[in-house]
Amino acid sequence: MCKQWVNQAAVPTERLMQMLVPLPPLEQQRRIAAILDEADGLRTMRRAALAQLDEMAQAIFVEMFGDPESNPKCWPISQLHEIVRLGDNINYGVVQPGDQVDGGVPLVRVGDLSEGRVDRTNIKTIAPEIEADYRRSRLRGDEVLVSCVGSIGVVALACADDKGSNIARAVARIPVGNLANRVFLANYLRSNFVQNYFTRELRTVSQPTLNIKQIAETPVLLPPLPLQSEFAERWATLQHLVADWSTRGAMLDSLFASLQHRAFRGEL
Repeated sequence: MCKQWVNQAAVPTERLMQMLVPLPPLEQQRRIAAILDEADGLRTMRRAALAQLDEMAQAIFVEMFGDPESNPKCWPISQLHEIVRLGDNINYGVVQPGDQVDGGVPLVRVGDLSEGRVDRTNIKTIAPEIEADYRRSRLRGDEVLVSCVGSIGVVALACADDKGSNIARAVARIPVGNLANRVFLANYLRSNFVQNYFTRELRTVSQPTLNIKQIAETPVLLPPLPLQSEFAERWATLQHLVADWSTRGAMLDSLFASLQHRAFRGEL
């Protein structure tokens, strides 16, 4: 195979060698490095705290309900399709969404499932006439969503902002009925037990895929609903902490960037 070279603008080496680089005294360099190290250390601590909060949610789950694989508390077991909303079904969405259409219907894709929710930052919108054929998968804003093509087993909760959106073929919509709390269910689906079940059930054609039948047959532990609701309340408290730490993280990132700019301008 022959290589093809593309002409690109380049700075001559001689010119780079002649560039002047501000060089403060060594003691000042060390002081600047110490300030930046301290700021970066705070960012590292914040990331570690967020990871611990995520692990805490799973720890609380196991504390309250036991390991789903061994089911030490002997909770009754149903299949996922048996706990969906009456008159509704688990389904995936638009198979061929077409091109982006400004002002169209928002379409939730796998890449939009982030940190347990739908990230609408880069949401795609599709033609209403295409979406109209998929009314069955249109979101009400109270479902659990699970990725089922490509990146398997990513779980997110739809919210009020997602009402009226639709989902892509690679996302399964689970309309939770009155036998389960959806926050409990979402965390259950994130458990190693269920994630391993998804992995075992994978079918690979062009890419890893779970079909609706396999998702519908997922075994689900069903503790008493009041206990599920208690877990959801404890989980919500954790989410407030996560949001607080995320806000602090954005502030720390902004501070670190500002310190870097000031350092290279000789203002530190």
